[in-house]
Amino acid sequence: MFVVILESHAEARPPCWQRSAAMLWKIGFILTFFLAALPLPAREKDAIQYGMGLVVNVPFPEAEVAQVVQDVVQNGIIRGTKEYNKDEYVSDAAPVPSTRVFPRWTEDGKVFYKVRLKALDPRNFKDSGDVGTLAVRYVVKAQGDKNTVLRIDARFVEDFRKSSHPSNGSVESAEYKDIHDRLDAIESMKAQTVEAQREKQEQSAKIEKPVLSDETPATAPPPAPTGRAIADAPPPPNPAPANEVPPSKEATPAVQTLEQHLQDLRRQVQRVVKAPGAPLQSAPFHTATTLQSLPAGTEVLIVVSTPYWLGVETHEGQHGWIMRDQLEQVP
Repeated sequence: MFVVILESHAEARPPCWQRSAAMLWKIGFILTFFLAALPLPAREKDAIQYGMGLVVNVPFPEAEVAQVVQDVVQNGIIRGTKEYNKDEYVSDAAPVPSTRVFPRWTEDGKVFYKVRLKALDPRNFKDSGDVGTLAVRYVVKAQGDKNTVLRIDARFVEDFRKSSHPSNGSVESAEYKDIHDRLDAIESMKAQTVEAQREKQEQSAKIEKPVLSDETPATAPPPAPTGRAIADAPPPPNPAPANEVPPSKEATPAVQTLEQHLQDLRRQVQRVVKAPGAPLQSAPFHTATTLQSLPAGTEVLIVVSTPYWLGVETHEGQHGWIMRDQLEQVP
């Protein structure tokens, strides 16, 4: 009878270690359920946060955006990532017409690629490792006459395992910032060009105004004398011979001063390309596209001035940028 009671008691009340294990299992189940109910940002980073890319509408015409993107593709660097902690970005990248890192683009728009081969474990790519190909794709699509949709995507593919690793968005954001800064520089150049042209017109008006004021105003003839005034009037001077030419009037000091002022103004805004010549670039950056090569001695007109670059206009009306130290004043 005593044995039966012990067995019944054992079944009714488990040992202490069994109760503790059951309690721990319940707590673990509750925590798992609670974590699963949390939104994605509260959990550990997961694949849905990678590979989203960047799509933005920029208020610039497609031609300008495509030109700037092409300059960025050719600059040889990929921002927003690095191979070593001491690096600021990945260098030695090159523009390519296509790459296997991305599937073939079949939609509308102009597509550009920038690729770095043999990249060593670049940062900000999910589960990246080993050596592989780092690629950035840019898609430029017009949206009306004054707006453009720009899409940027970045991926890393390992050479050995061929596994693809999407970006967490750092590369796309950094590359877009570079493009955005260049577009702002072009917009600033346009505004400064308009302002410079307005100031040039005002200066021309100021120079022409004194010249017009030098004209001798017509004076009314004196009243005709009458009566005794006629008798007392002195005899008229002998008329000059018909073949006698009056002496030419030399230039007045006022006219000379205006001409000198005009020459000074021209000297301030005109420059000459130094030997052996200089490239006329589309933007004030070393990596910008060369619009044309200007030979030594080419005269240009300054429309925008910055500490290192000068925005100029050629005699043919071509606008661009030249390094300040590649120009000199007109002799």
